[in-house]
Amino acid sequence: MNKAEKTGTGRARPGVRAQLMLFMGGGTLVTLLLVWALITYWLAPQYTRMLRATLTERAAAIAARIDASDDEVARREFGYLFLNEEFWDALKADIENDVIDVDGCCVDISDTTCRSVQYYENMVPCVLHDTVTDFGGNLIFSRDTAVIMQARKQLFGAGELFDTLESGGNRQMLVGVLTADARYGVIVSANLAQIATAAEVLSRMLPPIALLLLLLNLLFATLFSRWFTGPVQRLSAGARRIAAGDYDVRIDVDRRDELGLLAQEFNHMAGEVKHSAQLEKDILANVSHDLRTPLTLIKGYAETIRDLSGADDGKRTEQCNIIMDETDRLSALVNSVLELSKVQSGAQKPEPVDFDMSELCFEVAGLYDAVCEQNGWTLRLEADRACPVHADPAMMERVLHNLLGNATQHLGEDGVFILRAVPQAGGGCRVEVEDHGPGIPPEELPYLFDRYYRARKDAGRPGTGLGLSITKAILQQHGFAFGVNSAVGHGTTFWFETAKAPENLKK
Repeated sequence: MNKAEKTGTGRARPGVRAQLMLFMGGGTLVTLLLVWALITYWLAPQYTRMLRATLTERAAAIAARIDASDDEVARREFGYLFLNEEFWDALKADIENDVIDVDGCCVDISDTTCRSVQYYENMVPCVLHDTVTDFGGNLIFSRDTAVIMQARKQLFGAGELFDTLESGGNRQMLVGVLTADARYGVIVSANLAQIATAAEVLSRMLPPIALLLLLLNLLFATLFSRWFTGPVQRLSAGARRIAAGDYDVRIDVDRRDELGLLAQEFNHMAGEVKHSAQLEKDILANVSHDLRTPLTLIKGYAETIRDLSGADDGKRTEQCNIIMDETDRLSALVNSVLELSKVQSGAQKPEPVDFDMSELCFEVAGLYDAVCEQNGWTLRLEADRACPVHADPAMMERVLHNLLGNATQHLGEDGVFILRAVPQAGGGCRVEVEDHGPGIPPEELPYLFDRYYRARKDAGRPGTGLGLSITKAILQQHGFAFGVNSAVGHGTTFWFETAKAPENLKK
């Protein structure tokens, strides 16, 4: 049977390390695809929107400057153009000093005749203004080309302009606005070749970058998976050792994260499993011993009666009494084991009703009058106030008997033990059974309610060792808090707290 069949998965699945590598590799590929999509479908449109807004802002700034002039900036008479040199010199100075930023742009200013009034060329080559070189090597711009004339007509016809022109591989964006009186049009254009070049460069760089990132991520995933799965593998190995019976295994994980916490919980679990395994062995040994002793006595005295003392009435009676006593011990042990099994398995479920715990304590305490008088003990009852609770009275009576019976085995020199019932402010009550015995060492307190556990000083005492276990199971079924307080030389107090009754019995 292979591993997949043992686990019931039907087929083997990749381990955590492989899953991490697949996740990192897949994440890298998705990220690179997203970057490619952004470059292809988002970069150019976003750049276009931003450039249009920038050009519109620059054209509006020049148009506002013309609108703000007190004097006429230009006029045409008999076909000739006359410029307000002072205005245009000031505008040119502002442009050159970046007061009005048109760096890398072509600025064309025209009037209602769709002919040029002024232009500022900061971009070569320019689709709008053709350029030629004179004999001195200087560039001469053609101010009224067919292209720019058509753009001016669109601007004055529609009141605004947004267009993209291409010539000889050169693409330009045109944005135009009119002055407030619509006498002048301002067109600002910029080259779009930069964004195309940038997109092409990024597209060419993306494949090698993607390969490099993928390799780096796979390497990182490999190293990270080894570091991450190391504690998990040690935990898995530890679990296999526990399954094989090695309960001393402990996992050393020096980490302050969830895996470190998991290792701590694993070590705690291993300790509890070891304790449970040892407890099971002790239970088997103790039960075997408790069964063997009375069975041996019963068999021995039965043989004696049969072979020797059958005719001696006195000896026969004495030996029969011993057989009956040992039989009672066996019955008590078997009944305790069966009761604990019923309570823990849920076969015996509580049937809660409303009653007064102080009255139940009074009734149970009365049953100990004879045994206290016979042995010189004193049971002090402190339950003078009503304690309405909601619980199973029969089970609570068994709990009280178990705790009182346990107390009689640990009485101090004064022979006093106390049964106390105190109502709680929030409802319910706290029940305590206190003795003045030698107390219990702190290291033994966590195990007192375990099955068949007995403190070292209790070795050889009568009893089955299951009373406190039955008490624990009953209180857990009711959902009641319980515990024990003890100090060596200062006695012991077993306690439990009940929930309040749905309807108060207190009148």
